[in-house]
Amino acid sequence: MSTAPETVPDAPPILLATGNPAKQDALRQLLAGLPLSPVFPAALGLASFDPAETGATHRQIAEDKAAQWSNQTDLLTIATDGGLVVPALGDNWESRYTHRFAGPAADDVERRRRLLELLQPYAGPQRQASWVEALAIAQRGQILYSWELAGGSGVIAQEPQPGPHPPGFWVFPLWYFPQYGKYYNQLTAGEKAALGDHWAVLRGQVREWVERAAPFPM
Repeated sequence: MSTAPETVPDAPPILLATGNPAKQDALRQLLAGLPLSPVFPAALGLASFDPAETGATHRQIAEDKAAQWSNQTDLLTIATDGGLVVPALGDNWESRYTHRFAGPAADDVERRRRLLELLQPYAGPQRQASWVEALAIAQRGQILYSWELAGGSGVIAQEPQPGPHPPGFWVFPLWYFPQYGKYYNQLTAGEKAALGDHWAVLRGQVREWVERAAPFPM
């Protein structure tokens, strides 16, 4: 569950442009220790804002979302878009539709069920899966910077990680890393860094950009 963002005295605000609580937490952690004060959409009356996602790549989608969200306020804005890459499925899978491939009414349980159904003919290394994540920073509709990168590689397990699964990144309880004997949600920060995890890499890139770009025009 998302918690209140940590404010930094006298630091410029930055809008975490998503209504997904899990992604809000990921972005808040991404910005931890930086001279920025995260703001959630609900605090600005933007909880129902839902920008279109029509870009041809994750990077284009992240840029479009960052631009659209930033046009709603005068704040520096950060937005992301990511998806699962499953080579074995070929044309039957598109990473840009990871969240909505099972239909607009599907919940996380149904999404996991449908992915397992698609991968039923495959075993072992054929179930390899990686993650691509894009991030964009914008202000007043203008993209200031953006990145897209591929993260660590694991496999889609035959069944979900045991136990309750918090809402958010629905595929993570299926994403298994044999070298650690763990699902993604069980990995430590050090293990994620060793895998070249997308959030770990993005954190370094964002920090480097902030150091170059600060102070920010407001």
